[in-house]
Amino acid sequence: MALTWRRNTARVLPVNREGRVLLLHGWDPLEPADPFWFTIGGAVEAGETLAEAAVRELREEVGIAIEPSSLGEPVEVSYAEFSWAGARFEQDQTFYAVLIGEVEVSFAGQEALERATTDKHGWLLPEDLESGTTSRPADPEIPRLMRLAIQTVLERPAQ
Repeated sequence: MALTWRRNTARVLPVNREGRVLLLHGWDPLEPADPFWFTIGGAVEAGETLAEAAVRELREEVGIAIEPSSLGEPVEVSYAEFSWAGARFEQDQTFYAVLIGEVEVSFAGQEALERATTDKHGWLLPEDLESGTTSRPADPEIPRLMRLAIQTVLERPAQ
């Protein structure tokens, strides 16, 4: 029986001014021949708010530094179950959307296993994941979440 991890996660959907969402591309270390696109984020650490965890994950995974206040309210809260690296995950996930200007993406802050299983990033449209011309999304809900993030961010009043 696989180990089960129960966790609370904060996830971020960065949107650029062209309405594209930043996603990461990688694979399960036990299934490297089946790559997928996934959202930025991870587990909330002790003492962190969801927004603080989202900001930390954005900085660690792609090198983008923002303030928690720039996230606004979550755009979605959901539950997911999946397997990765031989473990079972059950997670509550809170998604934030944020408008991001011109940035340089860096994987320098990633942990060793993240670096070993993430090969690239992309600024994508939901249609890119639905067209079948690129790797699949890790979760079939990602294109819908991307549309929600794009709509939320592009309609949000300027700060």
